[in-house]
Amino acid sequence: MLAKPPAPSIESLDIDGALARLDACAPRVDVAIVRHRLAEPFRIAGQVFEDIETVVLRLEADGHVGQAEAAGVFYRNDRPRGIAAALDDAAAAISKGVRPADAVRIFAAGGARNAFDCALWDLQAKRMGQPVWQLLGMAPPGPLLTTYTIGNAAPGEMAAKAAYYADARAIKIKLVGDKDDALRVAAVRAARPDAWLAVDANRSLTRASLALLLPALQAADVRLIEQPFEPGAEALLAEQVLPLPVAADESIQTVADLDRLSRFYQVVNIKLDKCGGLTDALRLAQRARILGLDVMVGNMLGTSLAMAPAWIVGQYCSIVDLDGPIFLAADQPCAVRYQGGYVDCPEELWGGAVSVGRTARS
Repeated sequence: MLAKPPAPSIESLDIDGALARLDACAPRVDVAIVRHRLAEPFRIAGQVFEDIETVVLRLEADGHVGQAEAAGVFYRNDRPRGIAAALDDAAAAISKGVRPADAVRIFAAGGARNAFDCALWDLQAKRMGQPVWQLLGMAPPGPLLTTYTIGNAAPGEMAAKAAYYADARAIKIKLVGDKDDALRVAAVRAARPDAWLAVDANRSLTRASLALLLPALQAADVRLIEQPFEPGAEALLAEQVLPLPVAADESIQTVADLDRLSRFYQVVNIKLDKCGGLTDALRLAQRARILGLDVMVGNMLGTSLAMAPAWIVGQYCSIVDLDGPIFLAADQPCAVRYQGGYVDCPEELWGGAVSVGRTARS
């Protein structure tokens, strides 16, 4: 989809074999809710974010700590307070002994499972002295071309933001379904004639508004439209032949949704907070490829700690949208790196064999 080397094949990744090779452990559980201020308000259809809350889970066992961050899915009422409560409620069971495969048994798909699954993968990497990618049997991961998202605003403001993202080689534009959407697309294209463009409607379009918008999308050489309609309105996609691929975000949360709805979409946007962590995200990507869909990895906003396991999934994706930390007033001290339009993740942030400040076990 993007002008970059093709993503590695995920069809042969042995996810169940990797899970079976991991030891059980009995970690101590620590849960915290953290508020992060955004550098400026971020607008999408029906929502304005001025700050965000995330849940940080720390699992400690055998002198090692694994950690992860989850934001949940606000439009499904999966929010940090509920995520933290679910993790606290499961703490006693977790401390008796768990494996990553237990995530599905303990938690429903969503933020709590995401935090648990990713923190346990991080802990296992430290305990076993191998990075997560190696535990999974993957090739060494590398930098990924990522989109930079422009929140909804007046056309001139969005054009200025596009110009400000000078490093960006791929840009995603947030639309809201009003009469100015076409002007927004044209303004961003004029500001950045060199960039790959996608638009994300966050389910704000109707059949009529999409028809009015399509000439502007074609004129601006937009290459992807994400979630144009409300979940449940997929029949509208079947009624027309669109000149660009359509990605599902809100419509497809888990593998069960994918199997049910894959015929309506060409791309699926996988988010760890939706499906429930690294393990489920890899399963979803694998199934999507088998069904012939392109795969995209996205985020629900968060710090670099939330991006790191998604970056592992991104190694298999045609489109990567891991720009969440660029909207924050302050990120993690150890952070993902954005350079030349690419995102790269240091192993000491998450999923590496050695924690910050520790030496490798002999």
